[in-house]
Amino acid sequence: MSEIMLQQTQVKTVLPYYQRWLETILKDKSNLVAKDITLPVFNLSNLRQSLLIWYQQQGRHLPWRNTRDPYLIWVSEIMLQQTQVKTVLPYYQRWLDTFPTLESLATAELQEVLKAWEGLGYYTRARNLHKAAQILLNEYDGVFPQQLPDVLKLPGIGRTTAGGILSAAFNQRISILDGNVKRVLSRLMALPVSPKKGIQSLWQLSDLILDPENPRDFNQALMDLGAEICVKTKPRCLLCPWTSHCLAYQQGQQNQLPMTEKTKPLPHKKIGVAVIYNDAGLILIDRRPEKGLLGGLWEFPGGKIEPDETVEDCIKREIKEEIDIEIEVGENLVNLDHAYTHFKVTLYVHLCRYLTGEPKPIECEEIRWVSLEEIDQFPFPKANTKIIELLKTHSIFS
Repeated sequence: MSEIMLQQTQVKTVLPYYQRWLETILKDKSNLVAKDITLPVFNLSNLRQSLLIWYQQQGRHLPWRNTRDPYLIWVSEIMLQQTQVKTVLPYYQRWLDTFPTLESLATAELQEVLKAWEGLGYYTRARNLHKAAQILLNEYDGVFPQQLPDVLKLPGIGRTTAGGILSAAFNQRISILDGNVKRVLSRLMALPVSPKKGIQSLWQLSDLILDPENPRDFNQALMDLGAEICVKTKPRCLLCPWTSHCLAYQQGQQNQLPMTEKTKPLPHKKIGVAVIYNDAGLILIDRRPEKGLLGGLWEFPGGKIEPDETVEDCIKREIKEEIDIEIEVGENLVNLDHAYTHFKVTLYVHLCRYLTGEPKPIECEEIRWVSLEEIDQFPFPKANTKIIELLKTHSIFS
């Protein structure tokens, strides 16, 4: 836009108009759509070199960067989907202790896989890893493919993850565009729409700037730049190797970009949860259906509290409907707030004494009575693991 304004017009005349135009666009993103965006012209040689020099000096030292094994890199890429590096690190090592090779993962039982993933969230990632490992073992003789179309066919692998694996493991020139990179490139080109609306332009820019000689380090550097310097709030621009290239910085818009879209508040569900114990001190747990949220994981039974229903009445009703037993609802053990991608929940957890009836898996895959010592063998959602920790110190089970 600045180039258009400068046609037959002096800079001093253009400046206030350009700023006014930009402020208008930033306030109303409907004024510009992705098809209107033209990529800026960059000095690509300098852009690439400055980032790679910065990476050599300031890049993060991460365990999956010390290998060219595509299996180890693939595991890290899947774990890093929607999860920060500091959270992933201990899980990554624990996973490799359990499944050091692709074959060991492919031949494992799904419950073992879910247990190794326990606490990391987004369990579909673990199921997809397991399923993809079986495909690789059966159809590719356990060898990770090097062709992009083959990699994209694997469950749980999209364009960015495929680019991350193939560039890191095989130094292939394939671009990436994760959340950090979207933010960096949105600021670099002063993208005047949200990354979601400008996704095509961001991919074009990521393709354009990727270093053809060293795509492995360039992609890693780009992710590090977003994670360490070009952060979401208060970007550390004075430490950035791209200040001389970054249009957002030059325009003083680094704190306004990338643009965001209005999001609707997440729906909030209230759930009654029963920790059911019998006279032998055993606890009832059930396994969720394989398909759907938290599929295949074990949990303490319960369900949604209906309007004008007490927690106690909800728990009694849900347990009768789901398992067909009678219980006595007792002490409120804890209330837990937890957030998923598309909704939030509050769990109202009560200790419940088993009374009568033969438990039936009416709305679940399986039911078991287990001791508190045995319960750690089963994979649970993160919110349920907090309940287990409380049970271990409760007087009823000591």
